[in-house]
Formats: sequence, C-alpha cells, structure tokens
Amino acid sequence: MPVAGEAELKGILEVTISMYEASVGLFVPYLGNLSALLDKGVAYAEARKFNPTVLLGMRLAPNMYDLAQQVGEACRHATVAPALLVERDPVALPALEHDMAGLQARIATSIEFIESLPRTEIDAAADRNVFFRLKNGTELPFTGRTLLLTFSVPQFFFHVTTAYDLLRHAGVELVKKDYLGRK
Repeated sequence: MPVAGEAELKGILEVTISMYEASVGLFVPYLGNLSALLDKGVAYAEARKFNPTVLLGMRLAPNMYDLAQQVGEACRHATVAPALLVERDPVALPALEHDMAGLQARIATSIEFIESLPRTEIDAAADRNVFFRLKNGTELPFTGRTLLLTFSVPQFFFHVTTAYDLLRHAGVELVKKDYLGRK
C-alpha cells in the first residue's frame, strides 16, 4: 500500500482545539482534581491525628513554593490567562492563607470565575496580543495562543503536579487517577 505524501497527510493529521477547551476546558477539571487531592490530604492527616495545615507548609526544596503557594499559583494561572483572553480583570482572590478551607474556597472561586467567561470571546482570542504581568511587575508579551501553549498551561500543570507530589511525599495515598480525575 503506498504511503501518502506529506501534503496529503497534512489535512488528515491537523488537529484543532478551541482556545476555550485549551484553557477553561483544562483548568476546570484539574482544579477539581486539585480540590480532591487536598480533601485526601485532610483525611490522611485526620486519620493520623495531626493538623492538616502541617501539609500546607511542605515543600520539595528550600527555594520552592510550599503546598499552599502551589495551589495559589495554580489558581492564579487558571484565572489570569482566560481573563487576559477576554480582556477582563481576573477575579480578586483574597490573600493566600495557609488553611485548607481557604484553599478550597480559592479553588471554587477560580472555577466559578473562569466558567463565567464567554466561550466565544476566549475562542476569538488566539491572535490577540496580551501581556502577562509577573509578580515583580515585568510584563511578558504573548498572543492568546502562545500565552496558553507556552506559558499559562505549562505553569498551571507544574503547580498542580507539584501539589500532588508534595502530598504523595507526605504519605498521602494517591495514585495517578487522583491526579487525572476519575472520569
């Protein structure tokens, strides 16, 4: 059987995904998974009779963010990127506190906010120029597409993965399905 030429395959292999699915469609389920990971951390601590907030101060290395900050950064990237795509201010999240209830509320607020953003506006933002402001005030220029693909989505998954790793390292009984979700 002859192999199709590159030009013939191009149309066959091209996969498209909407900007909405590449942002909200990823952030919402994984924020839900992150919330479930924290619930498992609380259950683990309670079963072993220690205060669950101890987990929130854990870090993999002295110069890395602790668990609470990992959750905070995941929420920040999940809310700021879609807000930039639709040219709105991101939801105002309260100061990051080291308590499980506060982190769960932060996750819930983040999900509610990004689900409220209009799909059509997010989908139309692929070529829009946006600027992501770092905490030090530096602005990084992107198009909507490059913001998601090269910065915000990788950052988001880095922080969610690190939160998972911290809980695993603490002894919380987690498996890959907990990270990926039970769907």
